[in-house]
Amino acid sequence: MRRFFVPPEFIADGRAVITGDLFRHMAKVVRLKSGDHVLLADGTGNEFSGVVREVERERLVVTLEERSAVKRTPVGPAISIYQGLPKGDKLDLILQKTTELGVAEIIPFPAARSVPRIRKGEETDKVARWQRIAREAARQSGRAAAPTVRLAGGMAEIVRDARQSLKLILWEEEELNGLRETLARSETPESIAVIVGPEGGLTAEEAALAKESGFIPVSLGRRILRTETAGLAVIAILQFIWGDVG
Repeated sequence: MRRFFVPPEFIADGRAVITGDLFRHMAKVVRLKSGDHVLLADGTGNEFSGVVREVERERLVVTLEERSAVKRTPVGPAISIYQGLPKGDKLDLILQKTTELGVAEIIPFPAARSVPRIRKGEETDKVARWQRIAREAARQSGRAAAPTVRLAGGMAEIVRDARQSLKLILWEEEELNGLRETLARSETPESIAVIVGPEGGLTAEEAALAKESGFIPVSLGRRILRTETAGLAVIAILQFIWGDVG
């Protein structure tokens, strides 16, 4: 039985009415037909079994038969990754793979050295697209709920709002704190924030601002990792130590 993430607002009165990109995927790509059985997850921990009743020109209607609470409780700290906006389609990869690794939040932000710039008025459409990518990755990896995706305004906003128990910033110029030693000194946190810079890295001013606000600058050692790799490596390590990897 195929499983799909469906926005909660699509579900009401014992049925789900699917439109937009999800409709095109279900009807045109998967080619669901009337009578097919499906599982629908609403991204908040609920899952519904149902039957496709109507496949129309621009919408698909599923009659819901049974609702259940998905009991796939995450193990370990809630991890938030703050990702400096990278070039090209690298963010798509980051969204997919960090979702697979079980992060709770993905927050892209325009770092000082980010090349892409999001024009005013584009924010809503960008975040909606990113959330769809994360939702699809969550479906493919069997997560009960997709991570939250939002756009931060910059480093100042990040450090002002971050309330995680352990706050890390990947800083290639850090010479004292290695990731291994920093984690060894830390008790198991309830939540973790990880800041990753874009291709050009973070500026000294950004790193200093984060440090002043309680973020611990850490180095990954001699190995040089690309922006789309660095965050994934750290998250995998965090999940191995405190989460459900391994």
